[in-house]
Amino acid sequence: MFENYPSKLLEEAVSRFSKLPGIGKKGALRMVLHLLKEDVNTVRDFSLAITKLREHITYCKHCHNITDTELCNICSNPKRDYSIVCVVEDLRDVMAIENTSQYNGLYHVLGGIISPMEGIGPNQLNITSLVDKANSGEIAEVVMALSTTMEGDTTIFYISKKINSSHVKISTLARGVAIGGDLEFADELTLGRSIVNRVPYEFSTSAQIR
Repeated sequence: MFENYPSKLLEEAVSRFSKLPGIGKKGALRMVLHLLKEDVNTVRDFSLAITKLREHITYCKHCHNITDTELCNICSNPKRDYSIVCVVEDLRDVMAIENTSQYNGLYHVLGGIISPMEGIGPNQLNITSLVDKANSGEIAEVVMALSTTMEGDTTIFYISKKINSSHVKISTLARGVAIGGDLEFADELTLGRSIVNRVPYEFSTSAQIR
């Protein structure tokens, strides 16, 4: 549709933006044209922010959350409950749960979920370090806060088998979160109630159907 660009620079910029998730050529062109209307310094600051993000951001050595320092602000907070670990897929789920103000423990970011269709196996996720935490004797409960999809339930089942012998309580979110839904799209009230009313994994729907 947009093949006859009046500028090679414009074409290259549109091509770069269109590679972002959910951004097609039409949306990319709209973004690029917007940037062209902005002040040069504003665009330069935008570019610098993206470059700094890619070059300097790191991952928390304890929970694998995105951070600017060695430990994220959650793991380094002495007011958090260190005996509870909430297992999530990525940063978006951490932010969603934090917005509920109903959880005060720590997190463990897997970096994805097991998905054979996408070629993602257990070895590609942060599962080994989670099992090590569970076996350390310092954790009383592991809350599985993964999306209520087949892939999410498969991941929960796999992890529960790995840490089942560690005598750690394993719980899952109450099914106030819709089956097949992603946590980031759940409203704060529903997600908050699901955290507060979490249930032991062996009594959850996903465990009973296996």
